[in-house]
Amino acid sequence: MKTESRRIVIIVLLALVLALSGLPALAQDKPEDTMPFIREKVKADKKLFVAEVMQLTESEAKAFWPVYDNYQKDLAKIYERTMLMIRDYANNHQSMTNEIAKRLTVELLATGMDHQKLKENYWPLFRGALNDIKVARYYQLENKIAAAINYDAANNIPLIGK
Repeated sequence: MKTESRRIVIIVLLALVLALSGLPALAQDKPEDTMPFIREKVKADKKLFVAEVMQLTESEAKAFWPVYDNYQKDLAKIYERTMLMIRDYANNHQSMTNEIAKRLTVELLATGMDHQKLKENYWPLFRGALNDIKVARYYQLENKIAAAINYDAANNIPLIGK
């Protein structure tokens, strides 16, 4: 279990790099030419991590990976929207208005609902590829990664001022 915990920490850190690399620095500009490489590296490392933790048989892997790849593509769209929302907040946090706050809140709720719908929509597809125990394990992995990203974002994004 210690090895698995270390791997979870590593993949979470890589996921954080992916998620937070899209955040605009408030005080400095970051070069973006390395971002495609970082994103691809994180995707590859995540996939290796999932493969190791899931311990799929050959037939399970054949059914699982296409569903996983499609899920990740759809999940990336939600994360992109989240990054745009965070950029919008970063650009407006010092001059926040009720209208901007409302727009951000509506988008926050919408992305949360879309993420939930995505998990629900893919559940039967994952169940078609794996038994329920392995599907639950996979959803646990995704939830742990999302929780770490959300925790880090919560620590780094200041509350809206009064």
